[in-house]
Amino acid sequence: MRAQPTASHFIDGEYVEDDAGTVIESLYPATGEVIARLYAATPAIVEKAIAVAKRAQPEWAAMSPTARGRILKRAADIMRERNRELSELETLDTGKPIQETIVADPTSGADSFEFFGGVVAAALNGSYIPLGGDFAYTKRVPLGVCVGIGAWNYPQQIACWKAAPALAAGNAMVFKPSENTPLGALKIAEILIEAGLPKGLFNVIQGDRDTGPLLVNHPDVAKVSLTGSVPTGRKVAAAAAGNLKHVTMELGGKSPLIVFDDADIDSAVGGAMLGNFYSTGQVCSNGTRVFVQKDIKSEFLKRLKARTEAMAIGDPMNEATQIGPMVSWAQREKVLQYIEKGKAEGATLVVGGGIPNNVSGEGYYVQPTVFADVTDEMTIAREEIFGPVMCVLDFEDEAEVIARGNATEFGLAAGVFTADMSRAHRVVDQLEAGTLWINTYNLCPVEIPFGGSKQSGFGRENSIAALEHYSELKTVYVGTGPVQAPY
Repeated sequence: MRAQPTASHFIDGEYVEDDAGTVIESLYPATGEVIARLYAATPAIVEKAIAVAKRAQPEWAAMSPTARGRILKRAADIMRERNRELSELETLDTGKPIQETIVADPTSGADSFEFFGGVVAAALNGSYIPLGGDFAYTKRVPLGVCVGIGAWNYPQQIACWKAAPALAAGNAMVFKPSENTPLGALKIAEILIEAGLPKGLFNVIQGDRDTGPLLVNHPDVAKVSLTGSVPTGRKVAAAAAGNLKHVTMELGGKSPLIVFDDADIDSAVGGAMLGNFYSTGQVCSNGTRVFVQKDIKSEFLKRLKARTEAMAIGDPMNEATQIGPMVSWAQREKVLQYIEKGKAEGATLVVGGGIPNNVSGEGYYVQPTVFADVTDEMTIAREEIFGPVMCVLDFEDEAEVIARGNATEFGLAAGVFTADMSRAHRVVDQLEAGTLWINTYNLCPVEIPFGGSKQSGFGRENSIAALEHYSELKTVYVGTGPVQAPY
């Protein structure tokens, strides 16, 4: 099984190699097999990528938004035509089951190109401001060269979520995927060129922890958009602030999912499972603290246990598989350590808690795991695990659960299940999070803004709001009469 690309980097419309960089081995998480060997970008590669982006951007910005949008929509069409091929590559890259990637990964990337390609002409308009005889107007202008830094859980989606608004607004982008999942973004770059994007506007370079600072600190970079962990976000934001660069930070979370005693229990269990086990739990917005009102706790856990035990774990290329491996051996070990902490600190293990015995010993698998009787001070209730580990906590009343739900440094997402819609809206208004759901969980269509508050980041991805983060206002005052000076 091989997925070796033509070369490690895609710059100025073509593949580029520089074997002086550190070797990056791309491993298939289901077996541990090396499927590609690439090289991290050297300083020369970084310079080349930024230089061609800077060269190409002004002409692109001078095009009409309609013309830019037409190219993005063509890219969306190509991605949909090749959805199976792209989904299989995403599964090789991440280990996520093909039944997920075929509906949630390249398809959402295509949605992003289609959405921004369609709305850009209307959304980038400015305003006219009458001032008596004089007047003023505003216009939205691109920032220039933007850097996108991706995470490993949704590599193709993240590349598109960053590229689409950046390109629609008239910018160029240099994108660095995670070293764990280096392959998908290269295909996105190929497709954009095929769709008619001028060379140099979307460049992909591979890299590790040494590459990011070269991009973030470069004087020709105007904006940095990061999807990653809170510690990484703090470092990148600090570096960007030191050079007064625009930033968007989409970081981690420890989100509360609240189930009141009048909720539809089966729907709430389904929402909790989607919010903890989809993508093997490797989703930043997951509702990993599931607060269940005490009167329905027993029934909730009974149904949750039965449905979790019935999940199909196995070969991610088998369309019947529902749970695949973690992205890496290191991530699996981290998750297993958290499971042991949960046991040691007194949480009740309801289901899972180890390595499944029906899969390859070389794969990075962890059983979907549920802990009950979790208390707020336990490590598994406070720290982001980023794996298939659900913490179920009890609560008595609304005021209590709101206070406990907010008692975290994170503020990415939250969810509420209840039949009382007045209560639903009242509770979400008080929860400190950027993205919230009522009677569902983790749905992120491109039409709605996505992002967090507190330590979970700032700025928004998707929706028209994203265009505002890839452009800035220019204000023009127009005088229509003689200047009256006092001297």
